[in-house]
Amino acid sequence: MLTCAAMNSSFSMSWLDLLLVFVPVTVVLAFIQPGHLGVFISAALAIIPLAGLLGRATEHLSAHVGAGIGGLLNASLGNAAELIIALVALRGGLHDVVKASLTGSIIGNILLVLGASMLAGGLKHERQKFNQTAAGMGASLLLLAAVGLIIPALFHLTAADRGIAVERELSLEISVVLFAIYVMSLVFSLRTHRHVYSGGGQETSHVGERLWSRGRAMTVLATVTVLIAVMSELLVGALDHAAETLGLTQIFVGVILVALVGNAAEHSTAVMVAMKNNMDLALSIAVGSSIQIALLVAPILVFASYLFGAPLDLIFTPFEVAAVTMSVLIVGFVSLDGESHWMEGVMLVGVYMMLAIAFYFLPA
Repeated sequence: MLTCAAMNSSFSMSWLDLLLVFVPVTVVLAFIQPGHLGVFISAALAIIPLAGLLGRATEHLSAHVGAGIGGLLNASLGNAAELIIALVALRGGLHDVVKASLTGSIIGNILLVLGASMLAGGLKHERQKFNQTAAGMGASLLLLAAVGLIIPALFHLTAADRGIAVERELSLEISVVLFAIYVMSLVFSLRTHRHVYSGGGQETSHVGERLWSRGRAMTVLATVTVLIAVMSELLVGALDHAAETLGLTQIFVGVILVALVGNAAEHSTAVMVAMKNNMDLALSIAVGSSIQIALLVAPILVFASYLFGAPLDLIFTPFEVAAVTMSVLIVGFVSLDGESHWMEGVMLVGVYMMLAIAFYFLPA
């Protein structure tokens, strides 16, 4: 799956890089008023450009290691920022926030990001075409991901008397299956059916930007990962106070705010390439990111939770399950004909806004 392959836009990166000023600002604020609302806002703004830099470093490193390993790097690190934030929250025992951020990332990418891309691209181009086969494969994997969320929730509703231990074991075993399917999807997209994904959207990643050396790319990758971890620690540390101050529930913060922060750089990329009439890449970024969240990030978090001594289950609230299922079905329907226009973008964004409003009013 393609991720952030269009981090070549000088305009896109210039305004994102300006937000790097919030990295030292967050550290100062955390020293003056630890856990304050200002720390939460500043850390959120700092993570946005750091996630963008992470994507750029991955793309430059991929150019040195070849297409196969490069594709694997892109697929594995495409959602590193969201994973780091979730791991920090998981270590802090905020299981509801972790699961809400997973839900938010999935629906945010396939509704808000894809919708905004179709809207922005459709306003410049009357009709935009994309690969139906690749889109269909993405929609199928998303539907599978929804099934992976539905099964634990249904089990909880119908067999909760079996106990928490059984539900956690069920979540763990489903995570193994989801992870295995993700690995197989990489083999499918990067090797056996690479030709299906090679059309339309495979632009050179570094047009208009000088290729970084392998050493520089690895240094930036390591440094940015550490900075994201630090900012995530401060973000999560201020989350409770921010939610209370703003009058928001932890579910809303996880589904909407945390998910938007972790995906912001990717959001801008998808919109930019759609405006260049490259809907194949925009669709790959939006749908591929959701697939990674559901089939890669979620299982990794379940596995990691056992290392922290507090096993995470995949039992989402009925509303979260319904939101993901509806979103997946809508995107599958929209991608059936292999083309898009701006009105489809309006509809997707509209559905996301309605879900966001509902999550706002959802009781804690």
